[in-house]
Amino acid sequence: MNLAGKKILLIISGGIAAYKALELIRLIQKSGGAVTAVLTDSAKHFVTPLSVQALSGNKVFTDLFSLTDESEMGHIELSRSADLIAVVPASANILAKMAAGICDDLATTLLLATDKRILAAPAMNVRMWEHEATVANQKILAQRGVILLPPDEGPMACGEFGYGRLPDPEVMLAAIAQALGAAGPLSGLRAIVTSGPTHEPIDPVRYLANRSSGRQGHAIAAALASLGARVTLITGPVTIPDPPGLATIHIETAAEMAAAVNAALPAAIAICAAAVADWRAQNTADQKIKKSGATPSLTLTENPDILKTLSAPGPNRPRLVIGFAAETENLLENATAKRARKNCDWLLANNVSTPGIMGGADNEILLITAEGAEAWPKMSKKDLAKKLAERIASKKELLF
Repeated sequence: MNLAGKKILLIISGGIAAYKALELIRLIQKSGGAVTAVLTDSAKHFVTPLSVQALSGNKVFTDLFSLTDESEMGHIELSRSADLIAVVPASANILAKMAAGICDDLATTLLLATDKRILAAPAMNVRMWEHEATVANQKILAQRGVILLPPDEGPMACGEFGYGRLPDPEVMLAAIAQALGAAGPLSGLRAIVTSGPTHEPIDPVRYLANRSSGRQGHAIAAALASLGARVTLITGPVTIPDPPGLATIHIETAAEMAAAVNAALPAAIAICAAAVADWRAQNTADQKIKKSGATPSLTLTENPDILKTLSAPGPNRPRLVIGFAAETENLLENATAKRARKNCDWLLANNVSTPGIMGGADNEILLITAEGAEAWPKMSKKDLAKKLAERIASKKELLF
């Protein structure tokens, strides 16, 4: 992993997992990167400024009101001289301050003053991680483009078990490298990728949905990021983990996905890989619908057409819009008609009646463009994502 010439501003907040930040510093330096560290007051209870300085080889900053530091390097300059800001570990407290825009110490002031990408690796008690306040803060930060590295599951220092453990330093290093993506051919371009299904509620326990694992959309998002794109992944309910190094927004319904896509614009690239439900219940029951001897009727209404909306002419239209078509018959004819109807640039069509394609690990597609159709052989969804990302990167005339 090559981070040569990259500067990381590492903010260490208070938590028992702060010791992992020391190993992360060593790994960043081994990869060729440089680290400048900022410690919160609570972090100093777990790691010392001296140990951090000895490992990083750079002065450690702790005080917002140090006149010497302010004259040598003000907090504005410190916040903008790095290529990436990493908050490791990110406590519930600092996440809440970031979401609310509170800046009452050096760390939070830097986070508010920066114009650089921010990656946060949360670590806390499982109850704190699952609390509705922390969940709400995660959504706010993801919508602002903060990359949240999901915590691991396991035993905790407090004696409880669950999600909230800080990932291993090697995982955090990979996320940092992916977030930087500095040398890739898609560097400087923003991309939006939708993934997974949407769930359209009928009542509090039932919903309409399509079969989708999210594997293809997630793989595409990761492949674009590996080539340097700044990716926002918008995903419906899935059981697979978020790709590291990305801004990931979790939604449930098609309307929520459409709103999240609109909020993520403008972007150069938009790839609609999600299996969005075409319809939703016109009226959603507040309580579970009970069996009464009569068969209930369900009136459906169309959901927003995200792909068609993105493809419509206008100042916010991405330069390259790519859709997917899941078909069960007449693959070429139906997919070609869909591309024309939606007005997207490219369309990837697959026959989901083939066993193992829908929700499986492999995919086999037709790439349909204005020039015609190109059959891609069956391959893993990860390999397909890589091939698609490389094809996109080769079309510089479309992107720049």
